[in-house]
Amino acid sequence: MTFADQTVDIETRRQRAVEALGILDTPPDERIDRVTRLARDFFDVPMVSVTLLDRDRQWRKSELGLGGNEAPREDSFCDATVARGRMLVVEDAEKDDEFADNPFVVGDPRLRFYAGQPLEAPGGEHIGTLCILDTRPRRLTEADRTVLTELAAWVQAELTREHEFTQATIVQRALLPHDTPAIEGYTLAAVAVPAGQVMGDFYDWYLHDGRLRLSLADVMGKGIGAGLVAAGVRAALRTAPDRSLVAAVSEVDQRLADDLEDVHMFVTGLHAELDPADGVVTFVDAGHGLAYILRADDTWEPLRSTGLPLGMGMYEPRSEGTATLAPGDILMCCSDGLLDILDEEDPFGHVQRELRAGGPAAAVAEAERLARSSSAPDDLTVLVVRRDA
Repeated sequence: MTFADQTVDIETRRQRAVEALGILDTPPDERIDRVTRLARDFFDVPMVSVTLLDRDRQWRKSELGLGGNEAPREDSFCDATVARGRMLVVEDAEKDDEFADNPFVVGDPRLRFYAGQPLEAPGGEHIGTLCILDTRPRRLTEADRTVLTELAAWVQAELTREHEFTQATIVQRALLPHDTPAIEGYTLAAVAVPAGQVMGDFYDWYLHDGRLRLSLADVMGKGIGAGLVAAGVRAALRTAPDRSLVAAVSEVDQRLADDLEDVHMFVTGLHAELDPADGVVTFVDAGHGLAYILRADDTWEPLRSTGLPLGMGMYEPRSEGTATLAPGDILMCCSDGLLDILDEEDPFGHVQRELRAGGPAAAVAEAERLARSSSAPDDLTVLVVRRDA
């Protein structure tokens, strides 16, 4: 491979890496803006930029003093920094043989000083810089260089964190049911709305031997940690569907207690099975207590079975409960995030009115609308099954 081929290959990998981060053309991020402000104040410079290189442009995720978030990539100092793969310091550009005739020196913004540290993608590709700039010459001490390197590492961690959250969100969405089971005589609807990017709630449903197996769980906490636990619980409950509900829940309980002993994280949830032929619902409630049947006469009946949350290490015997959906009855299970958006004076009446006014789909859509419009502080998951009259 020639040097030219190697250069093209490096540029291809760099472009793929910056695109894979999914950050280009996204709104400002306060976590990264904090670093640019700190760099400006520490170095006492008028211009700071977190710059990502994108084909023929420099795109700035964060900037101070530069007057815009884009500039040509050609002849840019940041492009030269990325090409070198190491810190570039130009203390007086007018006296520097390489940069004296640079268009950013002889024209706007008439740079005299530049110092940039490359930023790396998770795969090690150099994708941009954290740079400080001035219109007058400056000196950069070794201590200053160390600080710039550390600040760039901070920016890099934030960029990677955002990427990890994005990937976790994509994976989590993929794990939610793609289809609503079609069961004659029943109407189903569900929604999951994260408070942040990754949620600690989940719901699941699928048909097994003609019965509807359904689950809803709420992991204590939010974020990637809770999301990882939620994915593991979902997978464990789906394993070996021929197991009884009690056996499935008991096994998950023991695994969580063993694996998360030092984390002090637990899970509440409902694991249930509906026989469409007679409307009998068999269920195990693990400390959840947020599953109800709205009867056709508009009375509420809670589903209760003895059980502590999963992962507490008590290893108590689990037991099944049963209830029957008659025509016109509605089974609803939710996470406690729903409580944050209901009418505080009459929460059950609020839910009843929505369910009766538009049915399961409309009620679930309204819950999602309220959660998103009110910036609900907790994840929201709602699952509804109506036996049609």
